[in-house]
Amino acid sequence: MEALSLSPPMSPPVILTQDELKKIAAYKAVEFVESGMVLGLGTGSTAKHAVDRIGELLRQGKLSNIVGIPTSKKTQEQAVSLGIPLSDLDNYPTIDLAIDGADEVDPHLNLVKGRGGSLLREKMVEGACKKFVCIVDESKLVKHLGGSGLALPVEIVPFCWKFTANKLQKLFQGSDCVAKLRNDGEGKPFVTDNGNYIVDLYLKKEMGDLQVASDAILRIAGVVEHGMFLDMATTVIVAGELGITI
Repeated sequence: MEALSLSPPMSPPVILTQDELKKIAAYKAVEFVESGMVLGLGTGSTAKHAVDRIGELLRQGKLSNIVGIPTSKKTQEQAVSLGIPLSDLDNYPTIDLAIDGADEVDPHLNLVKGRGGSLLREKMVEGACKKFVCIVDESKLVKHLGGSGLALPVEIVPFCWKFTANKLQKLFQGSDCVAKLRNDGEGKPFVTDNGNYIVDLYLKKEMGDLQVASDAILRIAGVVEHGMFLDMATTVIVAGELGITI
């Protein structure tokens, strides 16, 4: 009888969830962390994994003498629960490394951040760091900022917010912009950690020169900060079905 050689059955491909991809990217970013560093601790579902990992490595003794600068009250509470020593920019005006997520990343590593509402503190902390590692899953990659069709957040003062929102909408009328006040899910305005409101801009067309757009937004009285992080990320780690891209 002729012997038949049978190939082993092929295993079905493993499909990772979006949260699993976020965790992979976060853990990769924490490989940049060294003992003795001052760290900017980001906010959001992806950054949460990185903060958890830093706390774990501290407990294991694999990291030591870490000082964290949180970008939100939520991250501060998380870090305290993990035993991560904390401080602020007043005491540490220069940060060695910040790790945070993003809502959009364009091909030039420009970012949209702030859909979680922490854009002002994130920009302050990440603007003070020597190295900013951004961690995302592949769904956050866009051809241009605003390309996801989701919000470009702008933090504004509550005083006469409709006036400011109208100014923002008119500023980008060439991009078919719609400006909406963010609510908290209960019909009340969403309030940031800084006591401000957020107006979300929805753009159907590109804004053009991003630096020009940034400057124009910041010149509007009533605007505190916007969610475009231009030329700030030094490294972007992307987790996808085919692995990690840096």
